[in-house]
Amino acid sequence: MSNDRPYQTLESLITHADRVWWSLTSEDWLEAFRSHPKIGEKKASDNISTQSQQWSGQEQAGVSSASQDTANSLAELNRGYEQKFGFIFIICATGKTSDEMLAALKERLANDSDTELRLAAAEQAKITELRLKKLLTSA
Repeated sequence: MSNDRPYQTLESLITHADRVWWSLTSEDWLEAFRSHPKIGEKKASDNISTQSQQWSGQEQAGVSSASQDTANSLAELNRGYEQKFGFIFIICATGKTSDEMLAALKERLANDSDTELRLAAAEQAKITELRLKKLLTSA
């Protein structure tokens, strides 16, 4: 990405980032997933920047108002998801309530591994786009 700078517009940057993302291997995707905290948690498994932590917290704001039952269900299903697929549940949480995230988690647990990896990668692509926009509009 940095070798192809400068980008003339935010849209051209986002388009290029998306093209690069979809050209990566599944191992690259899994590495990116590890930089996210689980839905409802504060800490990612990999060390991440303070800015990334802040953005994750903002993006998961819908979980902060979750009922105890919903929070417990999210935690339990997160564990089941990770056991089944070998990576954490990735969802572009911005603007979603805890109940919406829980419903998506339940639905996606029915997927096969290949389908779910592609869905998680698509969610990561959405997160990347949002974060690029945040990065460049807050500069």
